[in-house]
Amino acid sequence: MRIIGGSARGLHLSPVGAGDAPAHLRPTSDRVRESIFNLLINGGYGNPLRGARVLDVFAGTGALGLEALSRGSDHASFIENGATSTAILKRNIALMRAETRCEILKRDALKPGLLPGERFDVVFLDPPYGKSMGEAALVALRHWFAPEALVILEENTQPASTEGFGLLDQRKYGDTLVTILRAIA
Repeated sequence: MRIIGGSARGLHLSPVGAGDAPAHLRPTSDRVRESIFNLLINGGYGNPLRGARVLDVFAGTGALGLEALSRGSDHASFIENGATSTAILKRNIALMRAETRCEILKRDALKPGLLPGERFDVVFLDPPYGKSMGEAALVALRHWFAPEALVILEENTQPASTEGFGLLDQRKYGDTLVTILRAIA
């Protein structure tokens, strides 16, 4: 696993090893991550990453948020509550020397509590597959999103409900379905 593009291109991230089976640690593959970022940058959205505040939910290794930082985002916050995942995430932030631009929020994405600062412009949701946790997190975190925020949801099935969000694009990569949404202000 590595950073695909931007200022940290080629940086190898900490190996997952056995992962965190109870937390369903399943890092986004380099190929899918590259496709997501190509869509964001070349998909007619301008460059939504430049200067953005990014939220990486169900962060795991943090590869999505760190990739966004490498490609021009100003800040990344990571919601992760698995012990193994958080340790890997901390190592990856350190490898990228991004400690001053990152924040780890050890919270439940379905009960996140109050917004810890400014709202987020770009949100990545990569929940455990097949549990409808992505849709539940969309609802729970909605007040954390900036007006017209871009939301990138990875799942293995079609989202059941995306009320309050407009569908911009949807692509299938193997068993991963990537849905790009825009928050309706």
